[in-house]
Amino acid sequence: MSVFESAPLFPKDAIFALTAQYNHDPSPVKVNLGQGSYRDGAGLPWVLPSVRESRRRLSSDQKLHHEYLPILGLPEFRSAVGKTLLGAQAHIAIESKLAVSQSLSGTGSLHLAGTLLRDYSGLTHQVLLSEPTWSNHHLIFSSLGFEVRTFRYYDATTGSLDWKSYADALHAAEPKSIVVLHACAHNSTGCDPTREQWTEIGRIIKAKSLFPLFDAAYLGFRSGNFDQDAFSIRHFVNDLGLEAAVAVSFAKNMGLYGERVGATVLVTKSENVARNCESVLERIQRSEISNPPAYGAKVATQILSDESLRSMWFEDLETMSTRIGTMRQSLCDLLVKSGAPGSWDHITQQTGMFGFLGLSHKVVLQLRRQYHIYMADNSRISIAGLNESNVVFVAKAIADCLRAESISEATSSCAASNL
Repeated sequence: MSVFESAPLFPKDAIFALTAQYNHDPSPVKVNLGQGSYRDGAGLPWVLPSVRESRRRLSSDQKLHHEYLPILGLPEFRSAVGKTLLGAQAHIAIESKLAVSQSLSGTGSLHLAGTLLRDYSGLTHQVLLSEPTWSNHHLIFSSLGFEVRTFRYYDATTGSLDWKSYADALHAAEPKSIVVLHACAHNSTGCDPTREQWTEIGRIIKAKSLFPLFDAAYLGFRSGNFDQDAFSIRHFVNDLGLEAAVAVSFAKNMGLYGERVGATVLVTKSENVARNCESVLERIQRSEISNPPAYGAKVATQILSDESLRSMWFEDLETMSTRIGTMRQSLCDLLVKSGAPGSWDHITQQTGMFGFLGLSHKVVLQLRRQYHIYMADNSRISIAGLNESNVVFVAKAIADCLRAESISEATSSCAASNL
């Protein structure tokens, strides 16, 4: 008998399994709306001009070697992240109270923050998550031993944020619980609080002594403006003076998916506490990965620190956000034009990379099997996967499936009434 006999067979990660299924589909006409990665108008991966220029400069720089980084990561990167995240002026006043570690993108950042909060904070081991949320949130925090609690975030009848449920959940949360907040472009619904609602969320969190942990994976994707999208973080830290943790990733907004460039930023009450927390992050990092990868961090650092590259990056963010917005409107208009049952305004009211269609699982499977259109089982789609050459096909397929579903339901209802 093997010593590994007790190892279970876990199911594949749903989104990565969906991508693998798409890749193996031999159909000449197929659409991948599952994985959240930006695609250009031709449906191809897009290397941002700012990233391309940063790479060019690095290739001619004698500093592009392959030596180890410090355990906490590239110092210039860590400093640039804090300044970009909180704003240059605010950063001057608060820099000494920040504990920052480079991480393996957003997932690694959340794991670093979660481990520190579990072992070295006076917080409870309860984590409050929106439902739905990014599936990896559950895996990360449950694997760390946290008790995960959820609340209804999305109102399927209106296709929008369920504000009452959100506020009630915060009011009911046990003091010193951790609340995971999507800084912007909520994954998976695309529904964000308004600025007024963010202000109220901050007020409740402060009054209830809850701890905000921001997942900031899509800054710049919501509005096309990084500073606008960072409002929630800056309000909590700069205006309310709250301690917080921010898991920031540049995988999406710089297109550095495979480079795994991220950071954990802890905002503390004092320089002494920040120094201690940074030593904890360093110890955790050493035990897990020893030290983070260098190349992507060097690419990102140049963009964040050089004014010309930073301006170019902001233009890239606007380019991506604008194209996604155009595809949102096109999909909505074409669904209406194709006669798809129901209202589709919620698609244009949602923001960021993702859209939440509200389709039944039966329709999602039919789209996959009959039309080779791949989306998450809960009908979350990556709007970035749409383009001018496939959006008509996608809209018509959705409309056809919904009409077929309506006819099937009507037939079943009629048959039942005749029994």
